[in-house]
Amino acid sequence: MSMNVGSPAAAGADPEPMMEMNMTPLIDVMLVLIIMMIITIPKANHSVNLNMPVGTPPPPTKDPVVITIDVDFDGTILWDNNVVPDRASLEAKLTEVAAQADQPEVHLRPNKLVEYKAVAGVMAAAQRLGVTKIGLVGNEQFQ
Repeated sequence: MSMNVGSPAAAGADPEPMMEMNMTPLIDVMLVLIIMMIITIPKANHSVNLNMPVGTPPPPTKDPVVITIDVDFDGTILWDNNVVPDRASLEAKLTEVAAQADQPEVHLRPNKLVEYKAVAGVMAAAQRLGVTKIGLVGNEQFQ
């Protein structure tokens, strides 16, 4: 070990301040913080908790009624291959579907080229009017 006592000529002069910061304590603190963070991070859980029904449901007694709503590339809406002239008549038909005790399944089939707002408008109207059995079909065209 050695000790820096300075040069003999500068015995009466003030000692020069140290110009370098000691990085060792900072690095030690950072390492401790990183280790604490790694320890306290919860384990990643890649599962989704679902409440699944218990038991097997009874087999359906009849085939479900299916209503198909197509949205064409230009935003034209077809209800079971019949053109729906305006939004009010679409909402009237959706209201009839929502009023039924055993709602039919509504299959929404958008065209690949249609704007999203046309499809979202149909889905929003169905949700607002209380249609609960709605699904998108024909998704293989988007792959």
